[in-house]
Amino acid sequence: MERKYLLQKSIKAARLARLIAKSIDMFIVLILSLFFYPVGLILSLIYLTVADSLQNGQSVGKRFIGFAVISLEDGKPCSMKQSFIRNLPLLVPLFFAIIPFWGWVISLIIGVPLIILEIYLLYKLDSGHRLGDVMADTTVIAGDADKEMSTKKMKTSWFDVTEKA
Repeated sequence: MERKYLLQKSIKAARLARLIAKSIDMFIVLILSLFFYPVGLILSLIYLTVADSLQNGQSVGKRFIGFAVISLEDGKPCSMKQSFIRNLPLLVPLFFAIIPFWGWVISLIIGVPLIILEIYLLYKLDSGHRLGDVMADTTVIAGDADKEMSTKKMKTSWFDVTEKA
């Protein structure tokens, strides 16, 4: 059953913004990998492993775009374990890139289909989840995770006009 959304253009814009956010993170990985090879590849692996658990569920790219990753289990920001699982489709090919030449070939053979699958699922699933989100049971939300959490903890409405003396 296909869902009908009122704001189809907003959903498409959000998916594109997610791709831009992930592209920013991958650009950081590329810079680390190329300029500091081979240690840079290990630093890239570490960054990708923890990226979505930094800054209350915001990697550098998501922080720049204004998104955050939260757990679907409890609504809390993405944990380090979930960040690792969420980024496995990118970590596995990057791991093989540590090995010169044949590792690079294996990395391309594994990495290109995984990235295509990630983008395909992002655009084809109604929920807008990519493979990593499905594996880690996470989702991406718009806005600052700190604001989201503080809104849930508020006891009074923002619109309450009475001032406390």
